[in-house]
Amino acid sequence: MSKLRSIDPATGMLNEEIPYHSDEDINEKVVKSTAAFNDWSDENVVERTFLLEELARIIRRRENELATLITKEMGKPIKESLAEIEKCAWACDYFAEKTESFLKVEKLNTDASESFIEYRPMGTVLSIMPWNFPFWQALRFGVPAVAGGNTVLLKHASNVPLCAIELERIFVEAGFPEGIYQTLLIDGPTASSLISRPEINAVTLTGSLNAGSMVAQMAGKNIKKFVLELGGSDPFIVLKDADIEDAAKAAVKSRFQNNGQSCIAAKRILVDETVEEEFISYFLNYVKELRVGHPFDKQTDIGPLANETQLNILIDQVERTIKMGANILIEGGLDKREGYYYNPTVLNGLDSKSPVLQEEVFGPVAPIVPFKTQDEAVKIANSTEFGLGASIWGRDKRNALSVASSIDAGIFGINSPVASDPRVPFGGVKKSGVGRELYRIGMMEFMQPCAFKIF
Repeated sequence: MSKLRSIDPATGMLNEEIPYHSDEDINEKVVKSTAAFNDWSDENVVERTFLLEELARIIRRRENELATLITKEMGKPIKESLAEIEKCAWACDYFAEKTESFLKVEKLNTDASESFIEYRPMGTVLSIMPWNFPFWQALRFGVPAVAGGNTVLLKHASNVPLCAIELERIFVEAGFPEGIYQTLLIDGPTASSLISRPEINAVTLTGSLNAGSMVAQMAGKNIKKFVLELGGSDPFIVLKDADIEDAAKAAVKSRFQNNGQSCIAAKRILVDETVEEEFISYFLNYVKELRVGHPFDKQTDIGPLANETQLNILIDQVERTIKMGANILIEGGLDKREGYYYNPTVLNGLDSKSPVLQEEVFGPVAPIVPFKTQDEAVKIANSTEFGLGASIWGRDKRNALSVASSIDAGIFGINSPVASDPRVPFGGVKKSGVGRELYRIGMMEFMQPCAFKIF
């Protein structure tokens, strides 16, 4: 296929076809990125952060246009697309405010007359990003990387080329020098091959386990830094002393946001058996209130899945789970309208080896699992290869924190759904990934700490 195809998930119809970049185009962008780094890394931090403030203004001024692109290409309800765009502007504001202090020279006490650490940018970072939050994913990494003095080459998901192109444009519009943040319209194998080029200094990927493994191998072979965010199967744990109605409402929001296509969604809802019946009653009522419809309708809560491939994967996961004896509380399933719609589905009575419990499920499907004791809840929570986030609900916050301390995850919400936040490091453990994004820790992933001792 010689062109990238942008498809409207609400109709299955073609938005636009866009040619891949040629080898010459790719080489030109890589060379330009390296040349831009030489000046950008020497640029005063105040000037870099000033441009981030301008980027935030551009994003907010064009929020309707940018949100429309998201919905048009991957089917997110427009109200959620608008929220995604605002979050991007927030990240720009945050790093504009914090970068100078984050990069401040760190003084040390040693046997020398003076010792300190100076933080220097790594260079050009290749980023391979997914489609589910097409602006946020690309900017939550890109903004701190650029603020730190790095340059970025973005390889975005093949189904959101219009978003990818616009990401480069908004940096140019904000006044960033040419070559600081560029989009590459390339396929996966071409992106992998770029890792070995000497101009590429580091790589970051958000995507599947297989893609992450390939990138890690290539980066390791070429002795280059990498950061991986590889998804999750997050537990949402409702303890017996939780506010059951609040927990149920939050669980619905967490599980079904972005049409169920979020790494940090409540993928497995674990409920103390003494409150299971009450929880299910509230949960089902809230699910039934969700409105499935066209994503450009501001009343829509659930739009189409991003593409036909995702739809077919979800259908298969649910079918295999039901064959293993799952009980259907809300049948949902494939919608008859045009496009890639799947109605909210709720299951319980699940085999512990069910696909919806052991695989990452990207779609509006909620499995509910009872537990007898908190120890059993922890055991169930840790029974997958993932460890991204976990949400624990209980009025006794100390007890909820105690439960959290035994769960394998990188991000926790106590009486709150898990959510990414520029002020908090984002990333997981086990096969959910390596490294962090956001906050100072995320910025430092692509900074070199250089130590000095002066005698």
